[in-house]
Amino acid sequence: MVAKPADPKPAESALAPYAALDLLTEITRWLSHLRAERRLSPKTLEAYERDVRQFMVFLGEHWGSTVTLKRFAKLEATDVRAFMAARRADEIGSRSLMRALAGLRSLARFLEREGNGKVGALSAIRAPKIGKSLPKPLQMSTAKRIVDADLRAGEDREPWILARDAAVLALLYGSGLRISEGLGLKRRDVPAPGAGDVLVVTGKGNKTRMVPVLQNVLTLIADYVAICPHTLSPERPIFVGAKGGPLSPRIIQLAMASLRGALGLPDSATPHALRHSFATHLLSRGGDLRAIQELLGHASLSTTQIYTGIDAERLMDVYKTAHPRA
Repeated sequence: MVAKPADPKPAESALAPYAALDLLTEITRWLSHLRAERRLSPKTLEAYERDVRQFMVFLGEHWGSTVTLKRFAKLEATDVRAFMAARRADEIGSRSLMRALAGLRSLARFLEREGNGKVGALSAIRAPKIGKSLPKPLQMSTAKRIVDADLRAGEDREPWILARDAAVLALLYGSGLRISEGLGLKRRDVPAPGAGDVLVVTGKGNKTRMVPVLQNVLTLIADYVAICPHTLSPERPIFVGAKGGPLSPRIIQLAMASLRGALGLPDSATPHALRHSFATHLLSRGGDLRAIQELLGHASLSTTQIYTGIDAERLMDVYKTAHPRA
């Protein structure tokens, strides 16, 4: 007979003075559930855990007593509003508040499913409004120049590092990858030029998807690999740092900052802007929105639809400039 796995033990944390053992145990089980079954990313888990910890600390001080599981089930909307107001006073933005509320609602749903009471106060609170700001893509001609290593030829950097940075930036624009997805690729994941045109990428929540890759991008990657002084075994990341370890996203951000200076681009020209440019340029050339959603790895089409706003804005600019009565 196989023994049933024991519930995870509550971790030592700053919650101990504020949350009782019964609630702390359920919070630990909830986080384990998100990690194992929902497969949330480590960064999302870290943020949710931090948000819940801040809420429990607030409640402990707000109520003047330790927060037990039974007391938490009797949470009122005024308690949640007081917490949101306190976070606002600490100059926390709407996006962070919305994430905190989402994490707390997830915890409440978990407690209800486990038979530990219904925390209706959290669903009664309206999420804070977030002003919609359109991503700022690069011009098509500028995006193409970004990957030109000759623009950084005057820098005091080794040739293989310049080739590496050009390959990474070309990959982000050519396949619309998040920087973490590009730097997470292993040597075995990337075909040689002429040997394939698809990458299998691991995105948010450890979800994999297939994305096309241009042959000229594969050529840039092969050029970098050919002169890289470090051994790149099939199981290792294909992009490495100066000492051969994992390449930090910050290095690519700095490379992009250098190119901003060379090309006179605004601060909005970041590595992530290359992903925005990929989506916007596909859409402007008649790309299907559903297909772009799949390529970007967006869970919801509503996330992808923001790019229709960019394209509509561009069309209005053309209209206003060209129409004789505009």
